[in-house]
Amino acid sequence: MTEPVASVPGAEWNARAYTRLSTPMQTWGEAMLDRLAVRGDETALDLGCGTGTLTEHLLRRLPRGHVIAIDRSANMLQVAREHLEPQFGGRVEYVQAPLEALDLDGVADLAFSNATFHWVADHPRLFAAIFRALKPGGWLVAQCGGGPNIAGVRERAARLMATPTYRRYFEGWTGPWEFASAETTAERLRAAGFAAVETNVFEAPVQLESLEQTRDYLRNVVLGAHLDRIADPALRTPFVEQLAAPYATDDPPYRLDYWRLNLRGRRPDV
Repeated sequence: MTEPVASVPGAEWNARAYTRLSTPMQTWGEAMLDRLAVRGDETALDLGCGTGTLTEHLLRRLPRGHVIAIDRSANMLQVAREHLEPQFGGRVEYVQAPLEALDLDGVADLAFSNATFHWVADHPRLFAAIFRALKPGGWLVAQCGGGPNIAGVRERAARLMATPTYRRYFEGWTGPWEFASAETTAERLRAAGFAAVETNVFEAPVQLESLEQTRDYLRNVVLGAHLDRIADPALRTPFVEQLAAPYATDDPPYRLDYWRLNLRGRRPDV
């Protein structure tokens, strides 16, 4: 793993808060894993394993298999280790690294990822690294944000970031996400060498319950990289509060406009 993790903006997460708030991601991920056709003895990469709750589901699909759990956040990996080791000790390897900097060669039958790839800016580099990490015949199966994902959040954030209070922290910044289209993603996967490529985008709104939960969700799931850029700690809470407040009067209130991108591809046998 060649790229220092500390150099990646927003690399660290509040893992405990994410565990509390990640029900939508867990639901989407479990649905993907339930549809996987596996023998049960594969070696799998969990790319962006987070707190390990979805890794557990993957391990149960692979009762004779092995998982390499990879995340750029040390906090996430620590919580994942605490969660998984009592039940699955010896079947999980933990690696801290940016996914696009993976230096693995032909080690995995399956590369799985959920709710992570949109945090990687360089998708061509990401897909090339995953292709190298797969064995011939290995599959990439993943889902992330795509297309118009959280367009409402982004529009509101852009307006706030342009105000005199916050402008100096965000000038020249293009943001932490890559929400690619299905068509662009398919082209990038094929360029990396993948065959049998399939991609599609679908709407999956996230319904929150209150203004307090909306603040909590925006702070700990959506806006971490934004808050890292605000050097004055006293301005971070007002930033979140100003973004969250309009959701109370939306119709329906407290709903985030999520869109998910499914992607699949296979490394050819030769």
